[in-house]
Amino acid sequence: MLKQNLSQRMLQKLSPQQIQLMKLLQIPTSTLDQRIQEELEANPALDEGEQDNQEVFDLTEEEREKEEKEDYELDDYLKEYIEDDPISYKTKAEDYGSDSENKAIPIAVENSFHEHLQNQVGMMSFDSEKFEKIATQVIGSIDSDGYLRRENVAIKDDLLFAQNIDVQEEEIEEVIKRVQKFEPPGLGARDLQECLLIQLEAKANVDDDKATRRSQQIAVKILKNHFEEFSKKHYTKLQKNLFISESELRDAINEILKLNPKPASNFAGAGQRANQYIVPDFIVSNKDGELDLSLNNRNAPDLRVNDHYQDMLRAYKITTEGRRSTKKEKEAVMFIKQKIDSAKWFIDAIKQRQETLLNTMYSIMQFQYNFFMTGDEKQLKPMILKDISEVTGLDISTISRVANSKFVQTEFGTKRLKDFFSESLQAQDGTLVSTLEVKNILGDIIAAEDKRKPHSDEKLKNMLEKRGYNIARRTVAKYREQLNIPVARLRKEL
Repeated sequence: MLKQNLSQRMLQKLSPQQIQLMKLLQIPTSTLDQRIQEELEANPALDEGEQDNQEVFDLTEEEREKEEKEDYELDDYLKEYIEDDPISYKTKAEDYGSDSENKAIPIAVENSFHEHLQNQVGMMSFDSEKFEKIATQVIGSIDSDGYLRRENVAIKDDLLFAQNIDVQEEEIEEVIKRVQKFEPPGLGARDLQECLLIQLEAKANVDDDKATRRSQQIAVKILKNHFEEFSKKHYTKLQKNLFISESELRDAINEILKLNPKPASNFAGAGQRANQYIVPDFIVSNKDGELDLSLNNRNAPDLRVNDHYQDMLRAYKITTEGRRSTKKEKEAVMFIKQKIDSAKWFIDAIKQRQETLLNTMYSIMQFQYNFFMTGDEKQLKPMILKDISEVTGLDISTISRVANSKFVQTEFGTKRLKDFFSESLQAQDGTLVSTLEVKNILGDIIAAEDKRKPHSDEKLKNMLEKRGYNIARRTVAKYREQLNIPVARLRKEL
């Protein structure tokens, strides 16, 4: 049975200004300048430079009343205009958030690596023009690490659709084998195993030393027939299967370790991303025993509303004095007002961003005061987002946005803000210590271990307990994984 009910609900809807502020909070200083430049290009009412002290409009009481009356006329007109023309400025403003959500840093694309390969194609003599085109297609499919991760059948389809050339997969494979002889060695491999084998075979034709040749031959057997045991460091199995001594196995593995798993990584212009330099968002310094906090504003120019747009709005007020505005005049003034309002919103959002960043970083600095004074990571106290939220009065999500991609420059190096946040762990004496402290100690223990007999997670747990930290074995494994440290078997060396 259908029923109709009345109900009241409270909903929180973010305004465009709030959405804009949240996006700006997530942007680090290194990309803030780019975001500001985008806004300057999109909004001609926004300009660089210090704003005059006077207000944009200095109106009398009568002018304000007339302004309000004119606003009502403009609102009525705007409603009518949007219905007639759906592709209006307001519609674009509503879509502005989705269009600008993912702002990526421009990446310098360098093709010199592939040009280097293409030059080698020109130096080779192929049986026909078709094979040369296959080689060009193969080279274009090689990624920035030097691997060919596209199947032969896919390359065949590419040639058929793009160049109307029908080839056989066997012909493509023949060309790939020739491309794999290009420089740098290991190029054009389909996986790591093939990449290492190509490099070893190239070295075997160069080295004349008998012992080295012997080690390389064993290394080839390991990669061809026992790659899984090698990758899992089952050294005992390798010795047994290959009937070799420990020293022979060690020499063979050393030959493999000399190889480059990413053959194009050291080649200038291999298509890698441009170097990303860390630009600190905050600077904390010790001045005569007192901590001083400043915000890095080098990429944040002074912003103001463009004088020309303000003058146009004032001129409109003068020309329409004592008469009703025409439709074109309303369109013009509505456009100008929206641009000016958008510029004001952006300027206010930048100011709020600066204030929020400073407020949050100041609270973090006070909470971790001992660390910023000494640089000793053992002085870091357990701190979660809620702790800073309660101090600043800001929402936890806001603190998270500030801490996520920001850096602070200290006298002890540049630190990521989120690294100051950690859970607490109770030591044997009852005191609470930061999990960061436990991770640092765990890393030190593993770094100092005998790699011939690395410590298991159970042994690491016992060693931490002796130092006063009550911690479970599964927690040790979790911290080890967070430190990107493999299990004991994969840390073993001969």
